[in-house]
Amino acid sequence: MNAANPKAWTWQDGNSVELLINGEDYFSEVFDAIGAARKEVLLETFIIFEDRVGEGLQRVLIDAARRGVRVVVTVDDYGTSDLSSAFVSQMIEAGVQIQLFDPRPKFMGMRTNLFRRLHRKVVVIDAEWAFIGGINYSVDHLCDAGITAKQDYAVKVRGPVVADIYRSTANMLGPVVKKTWSPLKAVIQHVGSASILLAERDNREHTSDIEEQYLRAIRTATQRITIANAYFFPSYRFLRALRSAARRGVKVTLILQGQPDMPFVRMCSRLTYTWLLREGVAIHEYKQRALHGKVALIDQVWSTVGSSNLDPLSLALNLEANLFIRDQRLNQQLHEHLQELATLHSTQVNLKGLAKGQWWRAPMIFLSFHFLRHFPAIAGLFPVHGLRLKPVRAPDVLPEAAALKQTLPDQENSV
Repeated sequence: MNAANPKAWTWQDGNSVELLINGEDYFSEVFDAIGAARKEVLLETFIIFEDRVGEGLQRVLIDAARRGVRVVVTVDDYGTSDLSSAFVSQMIEAGVQIQLFDPRPKFMGMRTNLFRRLHRKVVVIDAEWAFIGGINYSVDHLCDAGITAKQDYAVKVRGPVVADIYRSTANMLGPVVKKTWSPLKAVIQHVGSASILLAERDNREHTSDIEEQYLRAIRTATQRITIANAYFFPSYRFLRALRSAARRGVKVTLILQGQPDMPFVRMCSRLTYTWLLREGVAIHEYKQRALHGKVALIDQVWSTVGSSNLDPLSLALNLEANLFIRDQRLNQQLHEHLQELATLHSTQVNLKGLAKGQWWRAPMIFLSFHFLRHFPAIAGLFPVHGLRLKPVRAPDVLPEAAALKQTLPDQENSV
């Protein structure tokens, strides 16, 4: 166990790891793995859209359930709020168990469950294979999606770390599912050379585990730090760690959104630009498509891939899952890929360009920066809800209107 946090996961040796870039890699690998599942599929995600990707996922899940595989799907009620009754009932009637995280009724057509979202993207197959990353189940994660296309990443892993990931997904099962669920014995065997650590973020036991892993690696970096992150607005201590690394001669490169899916996010990131650029940090804004990735590499061995952005929502409110990986081959592969993004598909930001209009923007930048940095503390004044997971039933068994209002009692672990 971790000495700083005895409930944190520990590094596991002997794993294989494969980098998956965008939906073209990810969906085929996940769908094939579900198609080959023999006993169980546990899947968590923020978003499933009812498009050709969501329909493809639905088909492989139904096929798995019909051949006797236990299938449990956990989705966030905010991110996955508009699936049709027909889409859901087809899965349930085939035997797929579906849970909603933090279900809330809408108010005047608006979703009210804005914060503390289930933002994890995890799949575990037969307690033997696992996938973790930032990719949701939607066409937006395919390169041919046009103006809505996103750049994103995940990894496929096998080995001892899968036992940790499996236990983590088991902790996300609600009491109704657990009544008929018995855990599999995880397949623990050394199948590669990668050392991997699972890090989670929740609102009780793992409030800062992901950020702490980043900080440890940044503080010990000696050569290079490259971070590609969709929503970059980290804590004061994170920014200071990057500054200190740059001052001691580490090459620090940030690849951030230049074609954002949410323009406000780019504005927030730019609040940090001047301060970082003055310390020698290189900042590239990626222009080819919206950047949705959450990846980083440090020196020649360390990498991370997962669901956590570097912003107040991910670092202080949402449920997240990242893998931290020590593997030279993966680090080099990711380094070459991110170099290509920075040099061929990005625009480098400089102080001269940022200086235009700085005199009137300075007060707004100061006030916005400090408000957003303290936003998690403000949100924290509201009660932290328990792990509310509602099982979804077929509309002919439980009317949809009633299903939206039904919430299971809180479990012991709050998130």
